[in-house]
Amino acid sequence: MTTETAAKKDIQKLQRAIVDGLEDVKAQDIQVFNTEHLSSLFERVMIASGTSNRQTKALAASVRDAVRDAGFAKPRMEGEENGEWIIVDCGQAVVHIMQPNIRQYYHLEDLWGDKPVRLKFGSDKPAAKTPAKPTAEAKPATLKRSSAAKKGVSEVFPSKAQEKKAAAKKAAAKTAAKTPARKTGAGKSAGVAKVAAKAPAKKSTKISGTKAPVKKTVARKA
Repeated sequence: MTTETAAKKDIQKLQRAIVDGLEDVKAQDIQVFNTEHLSSLFERVMIASGTSNRQTKALAASVRDAVRDAGFAKPRMEGEENGEWIIVDCGQAVVHIMQPNIRQYYHLEDLWGDKPVRLKFGSDKPAAKTPAKPTAEAKPATLKRSSAAKKGVSEVFPSKAQEKKAAAKKAAAKTAAKTPARKTGAGKSAGVAKVAAKAPAKKSTKISGTKAPVKKTVARKA
């Protein structure tokens, strides 16, 4: 029972690989038939159509590569030169890739089509694993410099513009120290008051407590 189960799994895996190879090149009207009761040489017959010699050759090559990639022996192929009917012998399964007019003429379905196998076509292939996005913890932390840190750096390593500003401030301070400050209105009044205090007071001609002499009038004789 174990051997039979393994054999069934192998044939299922093989027919899946063949169908995938046919679908990769867009084969038309894919049919799968169980032929265990008809022949002891193979267990499956598969028929598919290609619209041109180029497509039938591409379909045969795709089936060969898919079977080999699945771990089975490399299939044998016949009819590649003509391209109208290519047979791919995969051991347990035989694939007939035919152009529509040849397929309609020979109609192999009448010969091998007693037991069609239900198979899901167009099944989604396992998607390639995408690398997981790094979480916030895995990402390297980007440190933002604060304004205080930026200020400290600029003080330690001042830029050329800052050096020019500092030099201009120093020059302005030196010139301001050399030039005397202008006197304001309040300063002028204070200076005038100092000068007035220093000047000697003028002597008045009038003497306090003395009366002016009275002029004597002499009466004229008549």
